[in-house]
Amino acid sequence: MKVLTLALLFSMTVAKPAPPVRQPSGHVQEHPKAGRWYFAATGHAVYCYGPVMTLPRANGDLQKVATFCRDGKAVVPLKD
Repeated sequence: MKVLTLALLFSMTVAKPAPPVRQPSGHVQEHPKAGRWYFAATGHAVYCYGPVMTLPRANGDLQKVATFCRDGKAVVPLKD
């Protein structure tokens, strides 16, 4: 009986836990998912994560822009 028990114990395989997934230390974190859709001056919808700011144009007028958008642009002019 002891031989049968020992044979059964040794025949069972032990499952090793998977190592944790590590991210590279130089990896830049993605933007948070919280964002908002805006209507760009080009007529397209853009999804941006940052605040809306008012920036001066070259001619002195003010332009509303959305910041940190999904397409990789830092600043997107908005339609008024």
